[in-house]
Amino acid sequence: MTQKRPRNITGDSFFAWDDDVLVLNILGKPSASKDAIGKPKGTQLKISVTAAPVNGKATDHMVRFLAPLFGVSVNAIEVVFGQENVNKQLRIKAPTKLPPVFSQQLELSAANPL
Repeated sequence: MTQKRPRNITGDSFFAWDDDVLVLNILGKPSASKDAIGKPKGTQLKISVTAAPVNGKATDHMVRFLAPLFGVSVNAIEVVFGQENVNKQLRIKAPTKLPPVFSQQLELSAANPL
């Protein structure tokens, strides 16, 4: 029997670690002028992509955009939910690097402990 993962593993952050897997909550913005990682908005990270939201193609484009930024192959990124929705969750297996927004979030967390 497989153990069911909690859906909100990230708590108050846009990301969390599940062993060597990075769990990432995304607020997607399709049809943008450029592909870019934005700022956190609540418990989601804004990510803009140039692809149009047609049949999940914007999400596929987002995965291809994010893979090199996290130092992983495209097949190391699983779309948990939100393939055809702006609200999505990704699981990135064993990322070898993190975009700068992650270190900024960690600094904020360290400066404001519970």
